Amino acid sequence: MNPGTVLLLFVFVYFVGLLVISYFTSRNSDNQSFFIGNKKSKWWLVAFGMIGTSLSGVTFISVPGTVGKMTGSEYIYGGFEYYMMVIGFFIGYFIVAAILLPLYYKMNLTSIYTYLGKRFNVEAHKIGSIFFIISRAIGATARLYLVVNVLQIFLLEGLGVPFWVTSMVLLLMVLLYTFEGGVKTIVITDTLQTSFMIISLVACIVYILSNLNLSFGEAYTILEQKNYTHFINFDPNSKTFFLKTILGGIFITIAMTGLDQEMMQKNISVDNLKNSKKNMLTFAGTLLLVNLAFLFLGGLLYLFALQNGAEYGTTGNGETVSNIFGFKDASGNIKNIMGDDLFPALSLQGYFPMTISIIFIIGLISALFPSADGALTAVTSSYCVDLLNLNEDKTKTEKEKKRLRMKVHLTFTVVFFLLIMVFKALNDKSIVYLIMEVAGYTYGPLLGLFAFGIFTKFKISRKYSILMVTILAPVLTYLINMAVTNYTDYRIGVELIVLNGLLTFIGLWLVKDKQYLRVV
Repeated sequence: MNPGTVLLLFVFVYFVGLLVISYFTSRNSDNQSFFIGNKKSKWWLVAFGMIGTSLSGVTFISVPGTVGKMTGSEYIYGGFEYYMMVIGFFIGYFIVAAILLPLYYKMNLTSIYTYLGKRFNVEAHKIGSIFFIISRAIGATARLYLVVNVLQIFLLEGLGVPFWVTSMVLLLMVLLYTFEGGVKTIVITDTLQTSFMIISLVACIVYILSNLNLSFGEAYTILEQKNYTHFINFDPNSKTFFLKTILGGIFITIAMTGLDQEMMQKNISVDNLKNSKKNMLTFAGTLLLVNLAFLFLGGLLYLFALQNGAEYGTTGNGETVSNIFGFKDASGNIKNIMGDDLFPALSLQGYFPMTISIIFIIGLISALFPSADGALTAVTSSYCVDLLNLNEDKTKTEKEKKRLRMKVHLTFTVVFFLLIMVFKALNDKSIVYLIMEVAGYTYGPLLGLFAFGIFTKFKISRKYSILMVTILAPVLTYLINMAVTNYTDYRIGVELIVLNGLLTFIGLWLVKDKQYLRVV
C-alpha cells in the first residue's frame, strides 16, 4: 500500500474515534452543555486538554522551525528565543488565575463578555464579543491553515486533491463531532488529542537521538556549539528583545486566554473557582516543559537534516536575496525546508521510518483539531449568548434555540473555510509571529476595555463612544507601528498588544463620565 494512503487511513481511523466519543458525550445535550458543559468538567481533564488547545499546529510545526532561521544576506539563528515569550505566558497565567477567574465565577458567567455589559452597557458587551469573534476566527484559521497546508503539500497534492477540498473535509470533520456536544465533548476530545501530540513529540525526540547516536546532554552540547540554544536576545531594537518578549507574552496570555471566550469557556465549565485555579496553574507549569521540549526538538531536526545531507545556501533574483536550507534535488538546486516546512518534510518525505511518520501525522492531526473545535464552539457560543441573547430569550422554545445555535455553528464553519482560503492566498511560511502580530491588533481593545472596567470606577454612557475608541485604537497602533518601522531602527514585536491596550485605555479615560460608579 502507498505510504501516503497508509497515513490517510490512520487519519480516518482517528476521526472515527472522535465521532464515537462525540456520540457518547452528546447524548441528552442541551444549550448549557454546549456552552459550558453544565459546569461539571473535571479540572485535571480541562488542564490537560487546554495544553493541546494552546499549543495547536503552531507549536507543533512552527515553533521547532524558529530554532534556525535566516533573513536577508545574513544567517540569523532564532535559537530558543521564543522561550522568553513562554516565560511571559507563564506569568500571565498567574495573573489570569488571580484576577479574572474570581471575577467570572463571582458573576456566574456563561460568556465572559457579559461582564462588559454589566460594567458598562450593552454596547460594550457586544463590542467585546465582536472583537473576540474576529480575533479567534483569524487566529484559529491561521493555525488551521498551517496544518491543512502541510497535509496538502506532503500527502494530498500528489493524489490530485485540491487544497479547498482538503480544507472543507477537515472542517466538516470538526463540525460533525462538535455539532451536538460542544464544550462537553471537546473537554474529552482535547484530552485525547493532547496525549497523542505529546506522544508524537517524545517519540520524534527519542528517534532522532537514537539515529544520531547521541545522549540528551551530547545533543544539547552540539546545539550550543552551533548557536542554536541561545535564549536571550539583548538587542533592544530587535522584535525579539528579551524584555519586551516577556512583557508581550504576559499580555498576550491575559488577552488570548483570560479575555478569550474559547479558553475561559473551558475554565468556567469546572465546578468551582478553586479547581479552576488548579487547572490554570497546572496547565501553566506544564506548558513551560512542553514548549522547551518542542524547541529542543527543533534543534534536533536541524542536526538530523545536516547529518543527512542538508545544507545552507542562497537564492536571488535582482535585488531580492533569500537564504535557504534544505536538500539538493536532481538538478543541484536546494529545496528550501526551513521554518514551518522542516518538521513535516523530514517526517513525510522518507527521511524518517514509517512508524515515526504515522506518529507524526497523528500528532499533527491532534494539533489541528483542538484549535479548530474549541474555536468553532466558542465563536458559536459568543454569537448566540452575546449578540443574539439566546439564553435570555423567552420567546423561543429550547428546541428552537438549539436549531438556531446549530445554524450559527454551520455558518461559522463556512466563515472558517473562507478565512483558510485567504491564508492560502497570503502563503506566509512562518506563521507563529504573524499570529502574535494579528493578536496585537484584535485583542488590544479587549485588553483596554477589561483593564478600564476592573481598575477604574468610571462610567461611560455617551452613545457610540466605546465603539469609536475601540476602532481608533487599533488604527493608531498600526500607524505608530509603521512610523517606527520606517523612521527608526526599533522594531515593535509582541509588545504591540500592550500599545494597543494602552491606547484603548487612554481613549476610554478621555470619554468617561465625570461621576463614579456606586457599585462595580
